[in-house]
Amino acid sequence: MADPETLPSPSASTDSSSPPPDAWAAEYRRLLPQWESMHDSSKIAIPISISRVNQFDAARLDVEMSAMLKEQLVKVFSLVKPGLLFQYEPELDAFLEFLIWRFSIWVDKPTPGNALMNLRYRDERAAPITGKEVRTGLEGPGLSVSQKVLYCISTVGGQYIWSRLQSFSAFRRWGDSEQRPLARRAWGLVQHAEGLYRASSFFNLLLFLYGARYKTIVERILKARLVYESPNMNRAVSFEYMNRQLVWNEFSEMLLLLLPLLNSSSVKKFLLPFSKDKSASSSGDEADCPICRSSPSIPFVALPCQHRYCYYCLQTRCAATSSYRCARCNEIVVAIQRQGSS
Repeated sequence: MADPETLPSPSASTDSSSPPPDAWAAEYRRLLPQWESMHDSSKIAIPISISRVNQFDAARLDVEMSAMLKEQLVKVFSLVKPGLLFQYEPELDAFLEFLIWRFSIWVDKPTPGNALMNLRYRDERAAPITGKEVRTGLEGPGLSVSQKVLYCISTVGGQYIWSRLQSFSAFRRWGDSEQRPLARRAWGLVQHAEGLYRASSFFNLLLFLYGARYKTIVERILKARLVYESPNMNRAVSFEYMNRQLVWNEFSEMLLLLLPLLNSSSVKKFLLPFSKDKSASSSGDEADCPICRSSPSIPFVALPCQHRYCYYCLQTRCAATSSYRCARCNEIVVAIQRQGSS
Protein backbone atom coordinates (compact mmCIF):
# COMPACT_ATOMS: atom_id res chain seq x y z
CA MET A 1 0.00 0.00 0.00
CA ALA A 2 1.40 3.35 -1.05
CA ASP A 3 2.40 5.93 1.42
CA PRO A 4 -0.36 8.54 1.85
CA GLU A 5 2.17 11.31 1.90
CA THR A 6 3.35 10.48 -1.68
CA LEU A 7 -0.16 10.63 -3.33
CA PRO A 8 -1.06 13.96 -5.06
CA SER A 9 -3.84 15.86 -3.44
CA PRO A 10 -6.95 16.86 -5.50
CA SER A 11 -6.32 20.54 -4.92
CA ALA A 12 -2.77 20.32 -6.24
CA SER A 13 -3.90 18.59 -9.52
CA THR A 14 -6.57 21.20 -10.05
CA ASP A 15 -4.15 24.09 -9.64
CA SER A 16 -1.63 22.57 -12.10
CA SER A 17 -4.23 22.03 -14.94
CA SER A 18 -6.03 25.39 -14.71
CA PRO A 19 -4.88 28.22 -17.15
CA PRO A 20 -3.14 31.25 -15.79
CA PRO A 21 -5.34 34.23 -14.91
CA ASP A 22 -4.09 36.35 -17.86
CA ALA A 23 -4.49 33.61 -20.51
CA TRP A 24 -7.46 35.33 -22.14
CA ALA A 25 -5.46 38.53 -22.56
CA ALA A 26 -2.60 36.68 -24.27
CA GLU A 27 -5.04 34.92 -26.60
CA TYR A 28 -6.72 38.22 -27.37
CA ARG A 29 -3.39 39.80 -28.29
CA ARG A 30 -2.57 36.80 -30.50
CA LEU A 31 -5.84 36.89 -32.46
CA LEU A 32 -6.19 40.67 -32.68
CA PRO A 33 -4.06 41.10 -35.87
CA GLN A 34 -6.09 38.44 -37.69
CA TRP A 35 -9.36 40.04 -36.66
CA GLU A 36 -8.17 43.49 -37.75
CA SER A 37 -7.00 42.16 -41.12
CA MET A 38 -10.41 40.55 -41.73
CA HIS A 39 -12.16 43.76 -40.68
CA ASP A 40 -9.98 45.90 -42.94
CA SER A 41 -10.48 43.55 -45.91
CA SER A 42 -14.18 44.38 -45.94
CA LYS A 43 -13.29 48.04 -46.62
CA ILE A 44 -11.44 47.26 -49.84
CA ALA A 45 -13.42 48.20 -52.94
CA ILE A 46 -14.45 45.38 -55.23
CA PRO A 47 -12.17 45.52 -58.30
CA ILE A 48 -14.18 45.85 -61.50
CA SER A 49 -12.89 45.64 -65.05
CA ILE A 50 -14.71 47.59 -67.75
CA SER A 51 -13.97 46.57 -71.32
CA ARG A 52 -11.78 49.10 -73.08
CA VAL A 53 -13.24 48.12 -76.45
CA ASN A 54 -16.75 48.93 -75.23
CA GLN A 55 -15.67 52.39 -74.13
CA PHE A 56 -13.92 53.14 -77.42
CA ASP A 57 -16.90 51.81 -79.40
CA ALA A 58 -19.28 53.96 -77.37
CA ALA A 59 -17.24 57.09 -78.15
CA ARG A 60 -17.17 56.15 -81.85
CA LEU A 61 -20.92 55.58 -81.92
CA ASP A 62 -21.50 58.98 -80.32
CA VAL A 63 -19.41 60.58 -83.07
CA GLU A 64 -21.38 58.72 -85.74
CA MET A 65 -24.66 59.79 -84.14
CA SER A 66 -23.57 63.42 -84.15
CA ALA A 67 -22.53 63.11 -87.80
CA MET A 68 -25.94 61.66 -88.73
CA LEU A 69 -27.75 64.50 -86.97
CA LYS A 70 -25.51 67.03 -88.68
CA GLU A 71 -26.21 65.48 -92.08
CA GLN A 72 -29.96 65.70 -91.54
CA LEU A 73 -29.69 69.29 -90.34
CA VAL A 74 -27.59 70.27 -93.36
CA LYS A 75 -30.29 68.86 -95.64
CA VAL A 76 -32.79 71.19 -94.02
CA PHE A 77 -30.69 74.17 -95.12
CA SER A 78 -29.91 72.78 -98.58
CA LEU A 79 -31.83 75.62 -100.29
CA VAL A 80 -30.08 78.35 -98.33
CA LYS A 81 -27.34 80.45 -99.87
CA PRO A 82 -24.33 78.24 -100.63
CA GLY A 83 -21.47 78.71 -98.18
CA LEU A 84 -23.64 80.30 -95.51
CA LEU A 85 -23.86 77.15 -93.41
CA PHE A 86 -20.12 76.57 -93.71
CA GLN A 87 -19.44 79.86 -91.90
CA TYR A 88 -21.42 78.67 -88.88
CA GLU A 89 -20.21 75.07 -88.82
CA PRO A 90 -18.60 75.35 -85.33
CA GLU A 91 -21.87 76.72 -83.94
CA LEU A 92 -23.77 73.89 -85.59
CA ASP A 93 -21.46 71.24 -84.11
CA ALA A 94 -21.69 72.85 -80.67
CA PHE A 95 -25.48 72.96 -80.89
CA LEU A 96 -25.71 69.26 -81.75
CA GLU A 97 -23.30 68.31 -78.99
CA PHE A 98 -25.29 70.41 -76.55
CA LEU A 99 -28.51 68.63 -77.56
CA ILE A 100 -26.93 65.22 -77.00
CA TRP A 101 -25.63 66.35 -73.59
CA ARG A 102 -28.95 67.94 -72.61
CA PHE A 103 -31.06 64.86 -73.27
CA SER A 104 -28.57 62.27 -72.01
CA ILE A 105 -26.06 63.27 -69.35
CA TRP A 106 -28.04 66.16 -67.88
CA VAL A 107 -31.07 63.94 -67.18
CA ASP A 108 -28.93 61.07 -65.80
CA LYS A 109 -29.22 58.97 -68.93
CA PRO A 110 -26.41 57.45 -70.98
CA THR A 111 -25.45 58.85 -74.34
CA PRO A 112 -26.60 56.85 -77.41
CA GLY A 113 -23.22 55.15 -77.72
CA ASN A 114 -23.04 54.34 -74.01
CA ALA A 115 -26.60 52.99 -74.07
CA LEU A 116 -25.73 50.63 -76.92
CA MET A 117 -22.59 49.50 -75.09
CA ASN A 118 -24.40 49.07 -71.72
CA LEU A 119 -22.39 51.85 -70.07
CA ARG A 120 -23.19 54.81 -67.81
CA TYR A 121 -21.27 57.55 -66.03
CA ARG A 122 -20.63 57.16 -62.30
CA ASP A 123 -19.29 59.65 -59.81
CA GLU A 124 -16.18 57.85 -58.65
CA ARG A 125 -15.78 60.17 -55.66
CA ALA A 126 -19.14 59.05 -54.19
CA ALA A 127 -18.90 55.38 -55.17
CA PRO A 128 -19.58 53.13 -52.13
CA ILE A 129 -16.68 51.07 -50.81
CA THR A 130 -18.24 49.04 -48.00
CA GLY A 131 -21.70 48.24 -46.83
CA LYS A 132 -24.57 46.02 -47.74
CA GLU A 133 -25.29 48.04 -50.90
CA VAL A 134 -22.04 46.87 -52.54
CA ARG A 135 -22.65 43.59 -54.32
CA THR A 136 -21.18 43.81 -57.84
CA GLY A 137 -18.91 46.86 -57.62
CA LEU A 138 -21.03 48.70 -60.21
CA GLU A 139 -23.10 50.53 -57.61
CA GLY A 140 -22.76 54.25 -57.23
CA PRO A 141 -24.58 57.47 -58.00
CA GLY A 142 -24.49 59.26 -61.31
CA LEU A 143 -22.73 62.52 -61.95
CA SER A 144 -23.46 65.47 -59.74
CA VAL A 145 -24.81 68.77 -61.06
CA SER A 146 -21.39 70.42 -60.92
CA GLN A 147 -19.83 67.51 -62.82
CA LYS A 148 -22.52 67.71 -65.50
CA VAL A 149 -22.06 71.44 -65.96
CA LEU A 150 -18.27 71.19 -66.05
CA TYR A 151 -18.53 68.32 -68.51
CA CYS A 152 -20.66 70.46 -70.83
CA ILE A 153 -18.34 73.45 -70.51
CA SER A 154 -15.18 71.42 -71.15
CA THR A 155 -16.49 69.28 -74.03
CA VAL A 156 -19.07 71.41 -75.85
CA GLY A 157 -17.67 74.83 -74.98
CA GLY A 158 -14.04 73.77 -75.19
CA GLN A 159 -14.39 72.25 -78.65
CA TYR A 160 -16.30 75.28 -79.91
CA ILE A 161 -13.78 77.79 -78.58
CA TRP A 162 -10.85 75.80 -79.94
CA SER A 163 -12.36 75.42 -83.42
CA ARG A 164 -13.23 79.13 -83.55
CA LEU A 165 -9.73 80.08 -82.37
CA GLN A 166 -8.13 77.93 -85.05
CA SER A 167 -10.31 79.32 -87.84
CA PHE A 168 -9.78 82.91 -86.65
CA SER A 169 -6.01 82.50 -86.40
CA ALA A 170 -5.86 80.87 -89.84
CA PHE A 171 -8.00 83.63 -91.35
CA ARG A 172 -5.89 86.36 -89.75
CA ARG A 173 -2.67 84.54 -90.69
CA TRP A 174 -1.09 84.77 -87.29
CA GLY A 175 1.63 82.33 -88.26
CA ASP A 176 2.69 84.37 -91.33
CA SER A 177 2.56 87.75 -89.65
CA GLU A 178 5.98 89.40 -89.45
CA GLN A 179 4.93 92.94 -88.59
CA ARG A 180 2.84 92.08 -85.53
CA PRO A 181 4.87 90.28 -82.87
CA LEU A 182 1.83 89.97 -80.63
CA ALA A 183 -0.04 87.88 -83.21
CA ARG A 184 3.03 85.75 -83.83
CA ARG A 185 3.40 85.20 -80.10
CA ALA A 186 -0.28 84.24 -79.81
CA TRP A 187 0.17 81.77 -82.64
CA GLY A 188 3.10 80.22 -80.81
CA LEU A 189 1.03 79.91 -77.64
CA VAL A 190 -1.75 78.20 -79.57
CA GLN A 191 0.71 75.72 -81.06
CA HIS A 192 2.28 75.02 -77.67
CA ALA A 193 -1.14 74.53 -76.08
CA GLU A 194 -2.10 72.08 -78.81
CA GLY A 195 1.13 70.15 -78.37
CA LEU A 196 0.69 70.03 -74.60
CA TYR A 197 -2.87 68.79 -74.96
CA ARG A 198 -1.85 66.07 -77.41
CA ALA A 199 0.97 64.92 -75.13
CA SER A 200 -1.32 64.79 -72.11
CA SER A 201 -3.95 62.94 -74.15
CA PHE A 202 -1.35 60.39 -75.18
CA PHE A 203 -0.23 59.93 -71.57
CA ASN A 204 -3.86 59.58 -70.48
CA LEU A 205 -4.38 56.98 -73.21
CA LEU A 206 -1.50 54.93 -71.83
CA LEU A 207 -3.01 55.13 -68.35
CA PHE A 208 -6.39 54.11 -69.75
CA LEU A 209 -4.96 51.11 -71.56
CA TYR A 210 -3.30 50.05 -68.31
CA GLY A 211 -6.14 50.65 -65.86
CA ALA A 212 -9.26 51.04 -68.06
CA ARG A 213 -10.71 53.78 -65.85
CA TYR A 214 -10.83 57.18 -67.58
CA LYS A 215 -10.91 57.40 -71.35
CA THR A 216 -10.38 61.16 -71.70
CA ILE A 217 -8.66 63.88 -69.70
CA VAL A 218 -12.01 65.49 -68.86
CA GLU A 219 -13.29 62.24 -67.34
CA ARG A 220 -10.10 61.89 -65.30
CA ILE A 221 -10.28 65.44 -63.94
CA LEU A 222 -14.00 65.20 -63.11
CA LYS A 223 -13.68 61.63 -61.75
CA ALA A 224 -16.49 60.55 -64.09
CA ARG A 225 -15.98 56.87 -64.79
CA LEU A 226 -17.81 54.68 -67.27
CA VAL A 227 -19.20 51.50 -65.67
CA TYR A 228 -21.69 48.89 -66.79
CA GLU A 229 -25.28 49.92 -66.34
CA SER A 230 -26.48 46.35 -65.90
CA PRO A 231 -24.13 43.51 -64.90
CA ASN A 232 -26.22 40.94 -66.80
CA MET A 233 -26.57 42.66 -70.19
CA ASN A 234 -24.20 42.45 -73.11
CA ARG A 235 -23.51 45.24 -75.55
CA ALA A 236 -26.26 45.76 -78.11
CA VAL A 237 -24.04 46.20 -81.19
CA SER A 238 -22.42 43.33 -83.05
CA PHE A 239 -19.46 44.15 -85.24
CA GLU A 240 -19.31 40.85 -87.15
CA TYR A 241 -20.96 42.28 -90.26
CA MET A 242 -18.82 45.41 -90.04
CA ASN A 243 -15.65 43.32 -89.87
CA ARG A 244 -16.68 41.34 -92.95
CA GLN A 245 -17.50 44.56 -94.78
CA LEU A 246 -14.10 46.01 -93.91
CA VAL A 247 -12.35 42.88 -95.19
CA TRP A 248 -14.19 42.97 -98.51
CA ASN A 249 -13.57 46.69 -98.91
CA GLU A 250 -9.85 46.24 -98.38
CA PHE A 251 -9.79 43.27 -100.77
CA SER A 252 -11.65 45.20 -103.50
CA GLU A 253 -9.33 48.19 -103.09
CA MET A 254 -6.33 45.88 -103.47
CA LEU A 255 -7.79 44.42 -106.66
CA LEU A 256 -8.52 47.89 -108.06
CA LEU A 257 -4.90 48.78 -107.40
CA LEU A 258 -3.32 45.64 -108.87
CA LEU A 259 -5.53 44.86 -111.88
CA PRO A 260 -4.54 47.91 -113.97
CA LEU A 261 -0.89 46.94 -113.49
CA LEU A 262 -1.39 43.49 -115.04
CA ASN A 263 -0.99 42.79 -118.74
CA SER A 264 -4.17 41.05 -119.86
CA SER A 265 -2.58 39.42 -122.89
CA SER A 266 0.24 37.98 -120.77
CA VAL A 267 -2.27 36.60 -118.27
CA LYS A 268 -4.26 35.00 -121.10
CA LYS A 269 -1.15 33.40 -122.56
CA PHE A 270 -0.23 32.09 -119.11
CA LEU A 271 -3.69 30.59 -118.52
CA LEU A 272 -4.15 29.28 -122.07
CA PRO A 273 -2.38 25.92 -121.47
CA PHE A 274 -4.67 25.25 -118.49
CA SER A 275 -7.92 25.93 -120.34
CA LYS A 276 -10.24 22.99 -121.10
CA ASP A 277 -11.13 23.91 -124.70
CA LYS A 278 -7.52 24.02 -125.80
CA SER A 279 -8.30 22.21 -129.04
CA ALA A 280 -11.12 24.59 -129.91
CA SER A 281 -8.92 27.60 -129.36
CA SER A 282 -6.15 26.14 -131.48
CA SER A 283 -8.54 25.40 -134.31
CA GLY A 284 -10.26 28.79 -134.09
CA ASP A 285 -10.73 31.11 -137.00
CA GLU A 286 -7.38 32.65 -137.84
CA ALA A 287 -9.16 35.45 -139.67
CA ASP A 288 -10.63 36.91 -136.47
CA CYS A 289 -8.78 39.47 -134.37
CA PRO A 290 -7.25 37.69 -131.36
CA ILE A 291 -7.93 40.71 -129.14
CA CYS A 292 -11.60 41.58 -129.76
CA ARG A 293 -12.55 38.16 -131.27
CA SER A 294 -14.34 39.73 -134.23
CA SER A 295 -13.71 39.88 -137.94
CA PRO A 296 -11.70 43.05 -138.69
CA SER A 297 -13.34 45.45 -141.13
CA ILE A 298 -9.97 46.93 -142.02
CA PRO A 299 -7.52 44.10 -141.41
CA PHE A 300 -3.96 44.83 -140.45
CA VAL A 301 -1.19 42.28 -139.95
CA ALA A 302 1.58 42.22 -137.40
CA LEU A 303 5.11 41.99 -138.69
CA PRO A 304 6.89 39.69 -138.95
CA CYS A 305 4.37 37.00 -137.85
CA GLN A 306 1.63 38.10 -140.37
CA HIS A 307 -1.32 37.52 -137.99
CA ARG A 308 -4.52 39.47 -138.65
CA TYR A 309 -5.72 42.18 -136.26
CA CYS A 310 -8.11 45.07 -136.13
CA TYR A 311 -6.29 48.32 -136.73
CA TYR A 312 -7.53 49.92 -133.49
CA CYS A 313 -6.68 46.89 -131.34
CA LEU A 314 -3.21 46.44 -132.74
CA GLN A 315 -2.38 50.15 -132.81
CA THR A 316 -3.41 50.75 -129.17
CA ARG A 317 -1.46 47.72 -127.95
CA CYS A 318 1.69 48.75 -129.82
CA ALA A 319 1.37 52.34 -128.60
CA ALA A 320 0.94 51.20 -124.99
CA THR A 321 4.14 49.17 -124.91
CA SER A 322 7.22 49.23 -127.08
CA SER A 323 7.73 45.46 -126.92
CA TYR A 324 4.21 44.19 -127.58
CA ARG A 325 4.04 40.48 -128.34
CA CYS A 326 1.57 38.88 -130.68
CA ALA A 327 -1.45 37.37 -128.95
CA ARG A 328 -1.23 34.23 -131.12
CA CYS A 329 2.44 33.36 -131.38
CA ASN A 330 3.96 35.50 -128.59
CA GLU A 331 6.45 37.03 -131.02
CA ILE A 332 7.52 40.66 -130.66
CA VAL A 333 5.63 42.91 -133.09
CA VAL A 334 8.13 45.08 -134.96
CA ALA A 335 5.65 46.93 -137.19
CA ILE A 336 2.08 46.81 -138.49
CA GLN A 337 0.90 46.79 -142.08
CA ARG A 338 -2.43 46.81 -143.81
CA GLN A 339 -3.23 43.40 -145.23
CA GLY A 340 -2.71 43.15 -148.98
CA SER A 341 -0.47 46.19 -149.25
CA SER A 342 3.16 45.87 -150.19
